[in-house]
Amino acid sequence: MLGLLAAVLIVLWLLGFFAFHVTSSFIHIVLVVGLILLVLHFARGSASSA
Repeated sequence: MLGLLAAVLIVLWLLGFFAFHVTSSFIHIVLVVGLILLVLHFARGSASSA
């Protein structure tokens, strides 16, 4: 679930940054949140399978 949410946030960041040329700080906050969720997804996944 976190991986899907992170992927969606990263795609939205890419679309906002490259397609619409949004340069506000909000779009970079979305990227940071997406990356944090992706790291949490992999950390929880490896911890639960060990």
